[in-house]
Amino acid sequence: MGGRTTRRADGAQVAFGLDFGTTNTSLARAIRVPGEAASVEFASYPALSGATPSFRSLLYLEQGAERGSGPEQARVRSWAGPAAIEHYLEHAEQGEGRARLIQSLKSYLTSRSLTGTEIFGRHYLLEDLISRILREVREGAERQFGSPVEHAVVGRPVRFVGQETEEDADFALARLTRACELAGFGSVEFEYEPVAAAYAYESTLDHDELLLIGDFGGGTSDFSLLRAGPGVRQERNQGRALLGTSGVALAGDAFDAKLVRKLVSPALGADSLARSMGAKVLPAVPAWIYANLERWHYLSFLRTRNVLEILNGARVRALEPEKIEALLTLIDEDLGYQLHQAVQRAKYTLSHEESAGFAFRDGSMDLRIEVTRTQFEGWIAEELRAIEESIDSLLTQAAVHPSEVDRVFLTGGSSFVPAVQRIFSDRFGGRVCTGDAFTSVAHGLALRGLVRS
Repeated sequence: MGGRTTRRADGAQVAFGLDFGTTNTSLARAIRVPGEAASVEFASYPALSGATPSFRSLLYLEQGAERGSGPEQARVRSWAGPAAIEHYLEHAEQGEGRARLIQSLKSYLTSRSLTGTEIFGRHYLLEDLISRILREVREGAERQFGSPVEHAVVGRPVRFVGQETEEDADFALARLTRACELAGFGSVEFEYEPVAAAYAYESTLDHDELLLIGDFGGGTSDFSLLRAGPGVRQERNQGRALLGTSGVALAGDAFDAKLVRKLVSPALGADSLARSMGAKVLPAVPAWIYANLERWHYLSFLRTRNVLEILNGARVRALEPEKIEALLTLIDEDLGYQLHQAVQRAKYTLSHEESAGFAFRDGSMDLRIEVTRTQFEGWIAEELRAIEESIDSLLTQAAVHPSEVDRVFLTGGSSFVPAVQRIFSDRFGGRVCTGDAFTSVAHGLALRGLVRS
């Protein structure tokens, strides 16, 4: 299927770009009036903090009860994005009914073993859950723009989370295509996310440059090397200006995981012991529970009868039962969003300050720990090396020396992490610039839609 432009009565071409991200999603509309430069506008969505073009890629499902002609029957309602957060927080205060908050669904696209999940006794396919997010993004944009959003150029990472082969990528793209169809998009086509970011940067150029684009999402870090500018646009449209791509299936979520591992898990009993049969003392809780705790896309699925039974048994035997109780509260009360926000606040502060106070509190735990930037950078050293290796591999494959690169354009939330920025400044000096963390890709995807008309 091909994402196509539409033409207005005044002859203007219109195209849409959709950036479905692990953490945030955005949609942009590009318009080209004959004889004028293209303009780009972002769909905006209401949130507690005010209207935002950044739509959180999460889904909240709540089971309530409604009365019909017969006995009381359970029903499930769902919200996505900012509305999901609002209803989730309201439910957390009232504590009525059953609810699930699900995030980082994009990270599951390559998983053949996870077709979906059971929620309140009903099986939901992954494509259906994603489509509920994308449908609200599309319908919100239609209300704002006053016209249908039927076709879109959709971003894709160079390397999906969990991708080992090209067949894995094809599988992920097929699932994402199906989710878009269920969300009401008539057709979609895909473009690499860092290439889309290059389109956004290129719109500011009046000369040609050799660009290295780095796009840091929640689940992937992607890089592209290409020529851009007014003199090479036609060449690029014919596919000759892209010199190479590379990527690693880690980014912001991997950095978050290290903060959870080092700061949160010990307070929840990761190092605690328990009495077993005889005189033996063993770990209180299986390590795989803490491993899943580190991954946002696994966290909501820990709330199962099996896990809760394991933790209730561990609490009885544990030498530090209060820590296991805190872990039980986190999982049973589905406090993943609050944990995510606490981690994000600490990471953001460490991007601007040399230290940060990590704070996370629930009914049975009040965790406050001072963490330094030096500590954090030590914890993510392995991930930083993987990013360095991916960049160096791209330059080697394209036979390009760092001195030949005119500009490095970085986008995505983790592009502001000082240790990440140093990777590029060490290689490219002062030729590094950053774009909007959450909308550069959607901007470029919409412009790409005009090019492909």
